[in-house]
Amino acid sequence: MSGFPDNAVIAGVDGMASSLTAVRWAAAEARRRRVGLRLVHAFDKDSLEYPKPLPTHDELADMARMRGLRLLRKARESVREAEPSVDAELILRYEKPAQALLAMSEDAGLLVLGPEEIRPLGRMLVGSVSIGLAAHAKCPVAVVRPHASEEDPPTEGAVVVGIDGTRTSEAALALAFEEASWRRAPLIAVHTWDNAFLSALFEEARWTLDTRDIEERESEVVAERLAGWQEKYPDVTVERAIVRGRPAEELLRHADRAQLLVVGSRGRGGVAGMLLGSTSQHVLSYAPCPVIVARSPEGGAPALDR
Repeated sequence: MSGFPDNAVIAGVDGMASSLTAVRWAAAEARRRRVGLRLVHAFDKDSLEYPKPLPTHDELADMARMRGLRLLRKARESVREAEPSVDAELILRYEKPAQALLAMSEDAGLLVLGPEEIRPLGRMLVGSVSIGLAAHAKCPVAVVRPHASEEDPPTEGAVVVGIDGTRTSEAALALAFEEASWRRAPLIAVHTWDNAFLSALFEEARWTLDTRDIEERESEVVAERLAGWQEKYPDVTVERAIVRGRPAEELLRHADRAQLLVVGSRGRGGVAGMLLGSTSQHVLSYAPCPVIVARSPEGGAPALDR
């Protein structure tokens, strides 16, 4: 590949092991999409603050630049080993990493992160930078961590997508079908419903709630949502999972045997905020496979070319 057109895949590089895992995954994604790959490392003056007069700020800045270039070159070597056909452009930026990646997401097709992981009480959660970028980047964001066995993420299995009938859900569907087609993988469309509130009202009124009517209605909603996309991607085999339960729990249950999970984002506000939907936050923290948070374009959901 040559050249780095808009819609390139961008991968953040920070020296952590999860970063190189994400870089290799991003290289494979760039190959599938037939676009360029940009490896980005960023640091700013706040990270160079030191209370003593020596070393000087300029010396620290030079050391930070040298370290950044070394990390970028190491990441490029990982790309060459994993995907020899993919060329990687190295980009070193002198600003806060979140701000740099947010700015570069304007022209990107996908932003790939190896998340900064925190483990309170033995649990693995995704840090605030990844959550903030997933909520507010201008392109879809993939969060990729090493698999539970400390190996690279799974490359087999279905693409799983959560759908709920909203615009963000439609954006997730568009991306999920595209990913499944590129990967020649089946697609599992997960739709959940919960009648707990209705059940409580009916019980109080001593009425009988017929859940079959609800199930039929939900099945019709899913069929309507999938119809156009199945026509556009006839090569993708689709399995429908329409279940009563909580979205995050059902998505994680299916993600356990998937190679990719796609969800929508309802994030609003500044990049420092953690304003990603609760379902998306939960699956980002616990999914055993890579997760892509899809963005709904300004002004509406993706349109089908029909």
